[in-house]
Amino acid sequence: MVNMDTKEIVEETRYVALTHDTLDAKPIMDRVRSPKAGAIVLFAGTTRDNFAGKSVKELQYTSYEPRALQSMLAICNAVQEKHSLTAIAMIHRLGVVPVGEESILIAVSSPHRQAAWRAGEEALEECKEKVEVWKKEEFGGEEGGVWRANRDGAVGVRIDNDQNLNSPAPGPHGPVLRPGRLGERGHGAVVNPRNQNQNS
Repeated sequence: MVNMDTKEIVEETRYVALTHDTLDAKPIMDRVRSPKAGAIVLFAGTTRDNFAGKSVKELQYTSYEPRALQSMLAICNAVQEKHSLTAIAMIHRLGVVPVGEESILIAVSSPHRQAAWRAGEEALEECKEKVEVWKKEEFGGEEGGVWRANRDGAVGVRIDNDQNLNSPAPGPHGPVLRPGRLGERGHGAVVNPRNQNQNS
């Protein structure tokens, strides 16, 4: 382990981690650096200051860590094999991620750049689709926050500071899971169509 705030799985050419620390691109790139690789592609997902026309104060991430690490490793294994990568590394930040700071870094290396470009994009999409990480967009003031699955365009549910019993509240590992409900694919924020108008 790097420190108490980081959980990781290290294999020979694969590295995945969850951390509460600020992300640093160089160590992740160094994890995939190799004399066999002619290309390293790095993706850095950064908190922006707006969503759907609203000002975003910060993002907050939570995760079911044991499962999320296994999901991240499975993605890395599949992407590495499919694109014949030299190495792949993926790290996701948890907790509060202020505007302008990174929430995820994905680095891939391969002999040629085309494979690295494709693999980096695929790893990101798979991570957003499958990894057990949830994010809360904090708008500040009376607007409050919205939990959503960690996918682009995923439906979110408003979270008031004084949670009521009808609001889906995140537990110790993120929002409650109710497989088969609208808006969920194995993970993500609970969306109950009957209560959605009340929480809007």
